[in-house]
Amino acid sequence: MASSSLSRNHGSSWTPSQNKQFERALALYDKDTPDRWQKVARAVEGKSADEVKRHYEALVEDLDHIESGRVPVPNYKSGENGSSI
Repeated sequence: MASSSLSRNHGSSWTPSQNKQFERALALYDKDTPDRWQKVARAVEGKSADEVKRHYEALVEDLDHIESGRVPVPNYKSGENGSSI
């Protein structure tokens, strides 16, 4: 997925910890939450409201590409016990 929006970073790099904080904040603050991006930013260490909003928009763009079939879904190989990874 090297060509994805998230991999381009939009001028900002995100650590795995920040991504986890971002995911948790999105679960807490839905689209109807007043001042959503400010609240999400407060939950993500070192990120501004503009940065979290851009990160979200890139995520939505990537999902749109996947759902429209423009990005192939990976074919994960089965693990040793035959179950999917």
